[in-house]
Amino acid sequence: MRPNPRRSNGSRRDEVRRRVLAAYDVCAICGRPVDKALRTPDPWSAEVDEILPVSRGGSPYEFANCQLTHRRCNQLKRDRSLEWARRAVRGGADVPVTSVPFAASEW
Repeated sequence: MRPNPRRSNGSRRDEVRRRVLAAYDVCAICGRPVDKALRTPDPWSAEVDEILPVSRGGSPYEFANCQLTHRRCNQLKRDRSLEWARRAVRGGADVPVTSVPFAASEW
């Protein structure tokens, strides 16, 4: 089993987590307020999510790559894009996970 990269430098991750919890009050995915008093495993408890997932090369230690989410929203997002998760919360995640957005030409 691979070690969790978020815990390889636990004190640094804890500092980023504290900063995110202090800076934000709204879920970055669904846009609803997050009750920070709720504890895991409550689905509406606060979690810190990486915008660019660690599995895709994102850093769990960079404040700019972290956002506040509900546990439920974070579990829905998993290693997908933020845009995909927002569409899924609204009920419109019909775009396949493997599709890559691109601009179509007009010619």
